[in-house]
Amino acid sequence: MSGLKLFNTKGGVTEVVPHLAEFEADVQGLIEAHMETMLGARFLASEYSTGPVHGGRIDSLGIDENGAPVVVEFKRGTDAGVINQGLFYLSWLMDHRAEFGHLVRDRLGATAAAQVLWSAPRLTCVAGDFTRYDVHAVREHRRSIDLVRYRFFGKDHVGLETVASVTGRAVASPAPRRVAKVLGGARQGGAVAELAAAVDEVLLGLGDGITKVQRKQYLAYQRLRNFACVCPPQQAKLVVYLKADPKVVDLVPGFTRDVTALGHHGTGDLELQLRTERDLERALDLFRLSYAAA
Repeated sequence: MSGLKLFNTKGGVTEVVPHLAEFEADVQGLIEAHMETMLGARFLASEYSTGPVHGGRIDSLGIDENGAPVVVEFKRGTDAGVINQGLFYLSWLMDHRAEFGHLVRDRLGATAAAQVLWSAPRLTCVAGDFTRYDVHAVREHRRSIDLVRYRFFGKDHVGLETVASVTGRAVASPAPRRVAKVLGGARQGGAVAELAAAVDEVLLGLGDGITKVQRKQYLAYQRLRNFACVCPPQQAKLVVYLKADPKVVDLVPGFTRDVTALGHHGTGDLELQLRTERDLERALDLFRLSYAAA
């Protein structure tokens, strides 16, 4: 991890030297076994064949928490071809939607298959490192791409760092003044419309590499995983779901609520109800907490 040093403080202070995996399969196997935790996507298949015509194998296939297809390609070290290889497989996937739908149905059921979000497919490249040319290249493509750098620390720790994250579709990043329309705020009046735009501006300002995915029931803000989901206004308020742990938050009736055991649209176990800009100010630390958790 560039610039990051890790130290063991037991019995003194000794540096834990980062290192690459011995084999590419070591990284792939670890992430496939814990893909939802590490990349925010449910694992579907490994070494998926693209058939005799294309003659390739997709390292990993998944589906993220918004229902978008995810192609994951792995490289042990630095490899200039990983992005183009991944884009080739992503294009293949877009031409074989029915096949992917069958895979989702077999693994996750008919409901998940019916809700696949084909407007926002993603390519995630996991490698030992990337060059500045790689980072520049992903910004020139029209696809959504994440570059994720890994490092092992000793025997028991692994680090993932998002080097670059771009959204290929302009519609996924509407301007703040258009967010109210996206969320249906125009039907609720000017105050809620302005609040929706302010929430959008704050969430996007939390850091680099934030992308947005529009679903019918919510607008998701994500890094590799969702950290906030904003639902359409209801009864002059905005409902936002965060990945912050409700157990470490002082819950305030009418403002914050633990919805861990309650069904709802979007992702996250902490519900916020925002009615005024004062509520938005109160929510800032919770937004930051959720961003860090994602």
